[in-house]
Amino acid sequence: MTARKTGTKAGAKISEKHLGNGLRVLLVERHAAPVVAVLLLYGVGSRDEHEHESGLSHFLEHMMFKGTAAYPKGQIDLVTTALGGNNNAFTTYDHTGYWFEFAADRWEQALEIEADRMGGLLLDEDEFRAEKAVVLEELSMGEDDPWRRLSREVQRCLFPRHPYGRPVIGYPDTLEAMDVDDMRDFYRRHYHPGNATLVVCGDIAPRRALESVRLHFGGVPALPEANADHPRRPPLGDLSAQVRLLCHWDDSSRRLCMAWPTATLASDADYALDLLTVLLTTGRLSRLYRRLIQEEGLATSVSASNDMRTDGGAFWIFAECAEGVEPRALEAAIDEEIARLATELVPKRDLNRARQILAASAAHESETVSDLADDLGGWAVDYDWRESLRAEERLARITPSFLRQTAGRYLMPSRRVLGWSLPEGEEDLS
Repeated sequence: MTARKTGTKAGAKISEKHLGNGLRVLLVERHAAPVVAVLLLYGVGSRDEHEHESGLSHFLEHMMFKGTAAYPKGQIDLVTTALGGNNNAFTTYDHTGYWFEFAADRWEQALEIEADRMGGLLLDEDEFRAEKAVVLEELSMGEDDPWRRLSREVQRCLFPRHPYGRPVIGYPDTLEAMDVDDMRDFYRRHYHPGNATLVVCGDIAPRRALESVRLHFGGVPALPEANADHPRRPPLGDLSAQVRLLCHWDDSSRRLCMAWPTATLASDADYALDLLTVLLTTGRLSRLYRRLIQEEGLATSVSASNDMRTDGGAFWIFAECAEGVEPRALEAAIDEEIARLATELVPKRDLNRARQILAASAAHESETVSDLADDLGGWAVDYDWRESLRAEERLARITPSFLRQTAGRYLMPSRRVLGWSLPEGEEDLS
């Protein structure tokens, strides 16, 4: 077991270690408060599911709280509460994470829990059936959100042959068809030390922390890589033409969602797209907010996001028409502002402001040990945690001409999916 990498961020000293069974460990030492976050990430998300397994990563996340021999159902939450801590879990397209936050004198309890359920999850059949009903209800509740329904339809068209086109939570038919043996096989394939990254972040002594990690996780057996079974994922390519789609919702709102397939994670274009989101919709000085809401009253809300994923990302714009505004007028105004970015140089003062906003956001996202662990761990699993330390430098290298080039390459109407959600009875806009 040897040190592999080191670095610093947000007042923390970071070192990477590897156990003999393949577990990667990030030790993040920061003594600003007597708190420690423990985050265990598995390199499996919905992109790793075969089509018939859609939703299984998220379902398994639920089941990880349903019992081992040492920690029966409900015991993890009971122990966490008794120790004054917090815990939660999440599933993304590219990874699944489990986190605890404890006072610095009791955080090692999280290691015991995580090592136990990494190798000893019971997956009781009765608990499986009961939790399936919970997940199906969660899915059903999501269908009551018009924005979620619209964005899912757009995403399905944006990634037509890739698992990214499916919702993380899955579909009713795939979930209904799953049995406990499907989950046991998925758990065996993906939940092992060689597919995991453990982040211990906060008021720790790194050497002692590593000894504790070794004590709890060192005996968890490795799983040969050959036993992993990943679905074939086709390369993410360009759309051959603009795709338009229409949904209806039983209210008076007119909602617009645009999305473009974009660049690979940590590319120069990725950083440029981050800057473009700020220029377009962050704050009252942003171009779309100023024009659509303040000046012309075309929209009641507008937002953009650069959604980067391991196999390739997407750039999203969401907007809602103001009352009485024709949808085409809102769409045309957005197109004009994007065309400006693709043909005109952004003034340096605007670019510097965007960089400052992103820097402030990054600092805010590293304030707590849990946020810092999430940032470093997410980068570690999806790409390389050291990239999290380079953001300011990478953003500083983006020039106005490269911003224009990026907008012209990626944000053209001819290579996007555009979806409208209109009131019942309104006709298609295409």
